[in-house]
Amino acid sequence: MTATILTAGLIAVQTAMTPMPALQVPGAGEAEIRRVAVDCSGAAAQVVSQTGGQLLSASAQSQGGQAVCVITVLVPGTGSERPKKVTISVPQ
Repeated sequence: MTATILTAGLIAVQTAMTPMPALQVPGAGEAEIRRVAVDCSGAAAQVVSQTGGQLLSASAQSQGGQAVCVITVLVPGTGSERPKKVTISVPQ
């Protein structure tokens, strides 16, 4: 298992290849279980670049049987507005 340090602004966040929950494949004679590892560092860097925000968290999850990276960033407000917390799911 490898770990990558991703720096966004003044926040350094460590992301790792996170094992996904076990998935069951429908239609198999016996229940087949597969483990999937997803590295979300690339997706996190892409979202930070696109939003201009600071990375708060990056995690791998399963949504509808598909592996996704859930990236949360803090996007600066315009003018006197407060910063906004934005969460984006990136399919893998």
